[in-house]
Amino acid sequence: MTEVRISPGLKAKCPKAALGCVAAGVETGASPLALEESLRACEERIQRLLEPRAVLEAPAILATRAGYKALGKDPARYRGSAEALLRRLIAGKGMPRINNVVDAINLASVESRLPIGLYDLAHIEGVVEFRSGRAGETYKGIGKYDLNLEDLPLFADAKGPHGSATSDSERTMVTLATKRVLAIIVSFAGAAPLDDATKRMAELLRLHAAAAEISCKVVS
Repeated sequence: MTEVRISPGLKAKCPKAALGCVAAGVETGASPLALEESLRACEERIQRLLEPRAVLEAPAILATRAGYKALGKDPARYRGSAEALLRRLIAGKGMPRINNVVDAINLASVESRLPIGLYDLAHIEGVVEFRSGRAGETYKGIGKYDLNLEDLPLFADAKGPHGSATSDSERTMVTLATKRVLAIIVSFAGAAPLDDATKRMAELLRLHAAAAEISCKVVS
């Protein structure tokens, strides 16, 4: 597996930061019927809650917000990706449908309430470091304008930042040409939830993207 590490600077500000990593070969394509049914069931579960907005107070969501604050980023303006997905569901917009790999990862994120970065390994160079964004750093987010990365919890390889707990970049995004992926779950509340979350993510990729040669690792 590609080496993934947490920078000492981020760890000093967020001592409980931990990552759950899954690398796998995949067959990328349209989401199969079984995954589509799972996505709809997840959407409906949120909609049927008596108080859907209560999911935004889940411990994992609160820990992510606290992590952003500790790094100096306003979590009301820059949300963790899991919270952003949950807000879509609460608003009745449903989850975006991209491809089977992305859709499976989004499902894992909503279920775990944890942000997940997803990267095409063909476009990753060297070690991946989880660190705080530096002044002046930006990249073009997927389907978005340039993202201000300063103080944002992000992932960077030898070429520079390529993903974050808010939005990943176009450089390493998963497309229909993707053959091997690295998915990284971000926890600001310690490693405890990551074993189950990485197993679930690997299982979703196996079921819906013919994942093979799967390797999992927790970094804390």
